[in-house]
Amino acid sequence: MALFPSFCGLSANNSSTGDTAPADLEWLSNQSFSTEDALKTHQRATERVQAEAEEPAGTREQKHKEREDSHGRSKKRKKEKKKKHKKKKNRDNSESSGSESDTVYPSDLLKKENADREEAQVRVSETFMWLDDLQTPTDSPFCIDRRADRANWEYKSLYRGDIARYKRKGGSCLGLDIRMQAVNWNDGGPEKKRVDKKHERYFCPSTRRLLRSDGLPALPVLSEGIAVSSDTYIKLSACTEEQGSSTQAPVSWVNPLGIYDCGTSLWLEGKGQPEVKRDQQDVEAQGSSSTLLSARVEEFNRKLRENPTDTQLWLDFVHFQDELAFGSSSFSVATDTDNDGEMKKMSLRAVLEKKLSIVDRAVESNPANVDLKLEKLHLCKELWEPATLQKEWKKLVFIHPNSAPLWRKYLLFTQSHFSTFSVSKVNSMFGKCLSTLSAVQDGSMVSHPPLPGTQEDLLDIFLQQCHFLRQAGHTEKATCLFQALLDFTFFKPDSVKDLPTRQQVDFFEPFWDSGEPRIGERGARGWKAWMLQQERGGWVIPPEPDEDDEEEQDDSEIKDKTWPKWKIWLDVEASREANHWLPWRPDKTKGQSEEDCEDPDRQVLFDDIGPSMIRVDRVDLQLQLILSFLQFLGLPGPSGRFSTTSSSNILLDDLAFLEEGPDPERPLTSHDLPLAGTCAVGHMTFLSDCRRQAGLCKAGEEFLQNVLQQTLPLVSVQDQATITLCWLQYEKLKVLRCLRSGNKRRLKSQGKRSKRLAKRLLKEPDNRGSLALWREYAHLEWLLGNLEEARKVFDTALGMGVTRGLNDPVLCNLCFLYAQLEVEQALNSGTVPTSKAVYILTKLAEGAAYTPFAGQINPVAILKARKTYEQALLSFLPEQSTGSNAAASKKFHRMSSLVGCFGLFQYLTVGIDAADAVYSQAIQKLISSNLNLEVTHGSLRRPKAFSDWESVAVQHVALLRHHASTSVFPLSRLRLALTDALSLLPFSASLWQLYLQTENRYHSAGRARRFFHSVAKKTNSVVPYLFAVTAEQRLRQMLDSVQRSHLPGEALPTIPNNGLSNRIRCLFENATATEHGAHCPLLWRMYLNFMVCDGNAERGSGIFYKALQAVPWVKGLYMDAVQLFPERVQEFLDLMTEKELRLRVPMEEVEILLED
Repeated sequence: MALFPSFCGLSANNSSTGDTAPADLEWLSNQSFSTEDALKTHQRATERVQAEAEEPAGTREQKHKEREDSHGRSKKRKKEKKKKHKKKKNRDNSESSGSESDTVYPSDLLKKENADREEAQVRVSETFMWLDDLQTPTDSPFCIDRRADRANWEYKSLYRGDIARYKRKGGSCLGLDIRMQAVNWNDGGPEKKRVDKKHERYFCPSTRRLLRSDGLPALPVLSEGIAVSSDTYIKLSACTEEQGSSTQAPVSWVNPLGIYDCGTSLWLEGKGQPEVKRDQQDVEAQGSSSTLLSARVEEFNRKLRENPTDTQLWLDFVHFQDELAFGSSSFSVATDTDNDGEMKKMSLRAVLEKKLSIVDRAVESNPANVDLKLEKLHLCKELWEPATLQKEWKKLVFIHPNSAPLWRKYLLFTQSHFSTFSVSKVNSMFGKCLSTLSAVQDGSMVSHPPLPGTQEDLLDIFLQQCHFLRQAGHTEKATCLFQALLDFTFFKPDSVKDLPTRQQVDFFEPFWDSGEPRIGERGARGWKAWMLQQERGGWVIPPEPDEDDEEEQDDSEIKDKTWPKWKIWLDVEASREANHWLPWRPDKTKGQSEEDCEDPDRQVLFDDIGPSMIRVDRVDLQLQLILSFLQFLGLPGPSGRFSTTSSSNILLDDLAFLEEGPDPERPLTSHDLPLAGTCAVGHMTFLSDCRRQAGLCKAGEEFLQNVLQQTLPLVSVQDQATITLCWLQYEKLKVLRCLRSGNKRRLKSQGKRSKRLAKRLLKEPDNRGSLALWREYAHLEWLLGNLEEARKVFDTALGMGVTRGLNDPVLCNLCFLYAQLEVEQALNSGTVPTSKAVYILTKLAEGAAYTPFAGQINPVAILKARKTYEQALLSFLPEQSTGSNAAASKKFHRMSSLVGCFGLFQYLTVGIDAADAVYSQAIQKLISSNLNLEVTHGSLRRPKAFSDWESVAVQHVALLRHHASTSVFPLSRLRLALTDALSLLPFSASLWQLYLQTENRYHSAGRARRFFHSVAKKTNSVVPYLFAVTAEQRLRQMLDSVQRSHLPGEALPTIPNNGLSNRIRCLFENATATEHGAHCPLLWRMYLNFMVCDGNAERGSGIFYKALQAVPWVKGLYMDAVQLFPERVQEFLDLMTEKELRLRVPMEEVEILLED
């Protein structure tokens, strides 16, 4: 029988002719195959199938059931075991027989057919079996599986062991011409990639753990007589000259000269080194860091066990868990799979739960401590649901209603929780906080006594509420809050002063709703006069209507109707924000009523401000309230109020804080009025708005003048001088803004108004002898370009008060400014700057009558003045600060002005080294004195002390920078002075501006980046991050401008501009991830603007929604989003409406204005 049909004819012909087939074709014929036996076997199988097919269906089912019943369940298990055994045996036999001979005779099949038929049927019907193992054809080659396979529920495919596999040997195919035809045997699926072990980079987890681990010892610690077994360390014996006597190795046949060490000798002899200490060294090397961390853990546990009431120790232990968990030790949960996000999330959750368990133990030991409970709420922010977290906050505030820091945290949580945030809700929470703390201060809440500093905290929280409303756009409510508290504080009737605060508020409500003019409005008399009039009765003379009070409003608020709607909305909204920030009240002289108001949100009800009324009884806090209101209206006030508190980061929203640096034409006097970083009322619009007014609108300026005139009689003469000084500085600030804008027409008109006001203030009897006002007026004339007039004013002021000498700080400030201006003017004109400035400082030290400069200076007078300065400085720089708190503060203030005069005098007469020595000595004494003052008196005087310290540091750096720009001077000294000052004063914007201007002249940004990073890690202020971002952005702008210039193509690759965008984005991410930067409005708005301007609008949209989770109350953020994503303007307006932010122009009104 031929194996292939095509060979059948050839084999038949060969058999008939008697010829034998060729030897190479014998494998095509099977000599043992019998055709008759095969036909008989096939015939039997066919007959059996036909017989079963002819039987009725019922008979077949009955036989099948009987066959199943014949095999019971008890016998089935035994038979299955036998079948498995027999199956294995048959496979073994078939394999062995196959290995011996591949021939199967039909006679063998006939013998086994009857014996195995029934058994095969059972096997096929009950068990799994391979088709190749079946010896006879069956009627039903299937099996019934009665056991559920659990793997089918768990896996999506069959087990790979159930799928038959084979390996192909060779790639040829019979019947194909290998020269022209071929078959591709590769599978269509993806090939299995070869896994190559990649080299570990510096960012791999194992490498990071190695970097974080402690370094191994340079030399292994070995006992005597034990050789070094490390492969990477070869010990070298000491020389004879160094050691004195060298111990040589024993001489042997492998070491005849004795020059080999013991390890080499053993290797030559074919022996191994002893491995006694190898495992111990490895354990010591690997566990060095683990030992240190475990020692710290044991130390924490021991200290907490001995002193469980140490709250700070508990908090340190909680913060130590991060280092313990993510460090390189046996405690670390970080593995090589740290790049897996799920694994990292699980490890972070494990660390959070561990921290929470520690805090729970701490709270059990200290149940009355607020800091531990705040830490618990901070940890549970990631674990609890918002409703549960809100409930726990309310519970904690209810238990500790007298804790002002706790209330601050709760208010910050409420106003930054986006899902439950709304302006009305947060405003009512501020009112509840202030009313509760007022009840504690009054003693109405007997269960909780007032804590120290409650009055300062009350005023601080009140100011925070006003700025919250300003940032949300509700400037009318914020202004009314200030008006109400000023009336409630300074015009309180004598009959209600002894009542509790809540009862005083009840008496105050009728006055507020009566329509009587309030502070800042024309004809305001105050609460006391109104109540006295109500008690006496009689007629009230109404104020005469003012014809000039009519506001000339433009018929059309839209400047250009061809603009798109979103741009028109931004323009109209910003315009109304600047002009309509005052609350609207009906003018009874014109017959107006409340129904005549077009915008109901401009009216403020008493329910919005009543709960926030507090008692401000202390004189210093009353002055602080007035100055805060003036700063709210845009006046420059005494710096330092929010410079070191936690609320300073929330108030930063003015981009001019970063952009307006020192003026190159005024290097010494540019820092006379530092910016606070907070937008004035009516000036908060979108970030890139270039329309910055010099002051307030017309109604706003009138309101401001009324406030100043009405509050000046309410305070003492000294406080009146402070308020008047702020007023005149505001006029000078408006002139400076006009100078920066370059608008000469506006500068001329503003200069006339400011000079007129300054002369009017100086004509008042109380201000005629005020040197501070004379100083500001002279500086104002100097800025306007009237140098001769300014010198006359300066000389007049010096003639009045120069006899006071160095003991008067105001006189020192006056002479210091006069001398600085003369130095700058001489520098601009190119003359020698020593003559007139030295004469002014010499006359100040003499204390004699002042005469104008005649052109000559007596050298003996200069020597006497230097000696006087030295003695005065030594008297103001004691070894330790002694005396009262107020005396120390005055001493610091006098010393800051005195140091400036002495430093400039030494610079003009001796040189920069002498001036540097004066400033260095003063700063060192200020550091020690401020630290002693803080330890002695707490943080009450800290802002004032730090402001004086900052002024001395700014004077020092400005003088060094001026000298470096005019002569040869090593930059390292200027940089050292800047870094030393900024390390101690990281929140000083003036110092950071000077640092940026110094470093931007050089292309080496690495030093500045390292310094920014080191300072940002040590402070809780966001100011270093803001200036770090500003420095990178300025560097990028410089590189872009260079690349846009027509440089040759070979020069462009030399500019190192790689990665600046990524670096800026990383700075933003790191800043917003910190606790003090997460709620800074200016930081988020800069981040959003940078991402969109960088061309990544999709990621910028994500940043916007991420910012909403942190600062949802900032209206400027929504206006930035409208400008950056104009196609989604309606979405942002709907979001503002939902969160109850102030929306002055709905989009429907814009459409109506376009139609008109």
